[in-house]
Amino acid sequence: MSKFGENIYERKDGRWVCRVLKPDGKHRYLYGQSYDEVQNKKEKLMKAFLSLPETSPNSRHPLSCLLKKWLNDDVRERVKPTTYDSYYYCMATYVIPFFDSLEIGGGAISEGHIKYFISYISRNQHLSETYKRKVLSIFKTALKKIFKNAENYRSIMEAFHLPKSKSVPVAVFSMKEQRLIEAEIMRDNDIRSVGILLCFYTGIRLGELCALSWKDVDLDAKTLLINGTVSRIKKKNTQHGKTQLSITTPKSRSSMRKIPIPNFLIQKMRSLESSQSKEDSYIFSNKKGPTDPRTYQRVYKRLLDKAKITPRKFHAIRHTFATRALEMSVDIKTLSELLGHSSVTVTLNTYAHSLMEQKIIAIDKMNSFYEKQWISAM
Repeated sequence: MSKFGENIYERKDGRWVCRVLKPDGKHRYLYGQSYDEVQNKKEKLMKAFLSLPETSPNSRHPLSCLLKKWLNDDVRERVKPTTYDSYYYCMATYVIPFFDSLEIGGGAISEGHIKYFISYISRNQHLSETYKRKVLSIFKTALKKIFKNAENYRSIMEAFHLPKSKSVPVAVFSMKEQRLIEAEIMRDNDIRSVGILLCFYTGIRLGELCALSWKDVDLDAKTLLINGTVSRIKKKNTQHGKTQLSITTPKSRSSMRKIPIPNFLIQKMRSLESSQSKEDSYIFSNKKGPTDPRTYQRVYKRLLDKAKITPRKFHAIRHTFATRALEMSVDIKTLSELLGHSSVTVTLNTYAHSLMEQKIIAIDKMNSFYEKQWISAM
């Protein structure tokens, strides 16, 4: 079965096709008689570089070999599986094919090559500005590790000028849209809908919601503890690259937090608790394991369809929580801690647009004060 984001789909003639982005920004199409056949071709194309020779920055091996070695020997050992998969995809799709096409030896990389690659990524119209910065940042991290003792280390690093990030307002639901979604939740019999309501009023992430178990909740104290997240990662050593659910610690240390539960949700959660057996350790799951985030996304999409609301990513719920909090004058420090951000700066940068709206409201109040004091006295 085709999965979202794979670019694998079935044609009208019954054949399956996969679209893969090439280094020049154009696409290559892979064909087969089944989903598995096409996925296998894609995996071979993307993963052929996993068998790596011993290399060093001064060797005559292609730069791509050094990057592959960095992925397997350094990155894999120190990051979470989800982060590794993210690095892996960036390197396999954009960085390694590019430098393979140039046939650059490890010791021959220059400032010009770096600038050429930055230009190549910057001109790729298939990538968002945010993702372009991500690709370049990962590549820069790799070069810092690989060439830290090389003679041309300084010139390589000085060539790295990341494009300035553009501030894009986050996607949020209006108050009217939120009320329509909540109305559908009230009519829905799926226990997972209550989880979506919990996200609207606590700001927790999708993976954190899926990882919630009854041991994390204290209904008497009206708190829930965020100490895990569920994500889907690729299985290792499988030729079809199938995925599996992974339960790990949250995104960062600051993401491990205790959040108060709104009073109106306490009774709903008590009803859930009484209806589930003690073996059902995960709150919003009908089975012993956690709910797959993709399953939750389908529940969420169904609610939006019923409410006739334009589709947005699940993360828009979290942005909506933050926006409503700012609209109700919740201080930025408290909001940052509720969201589990690493610093107040992250919160400020993410919700700068909402903060500006609050500033306008504040200035309007000052304007009203002036008019009341002076204009009415004239």
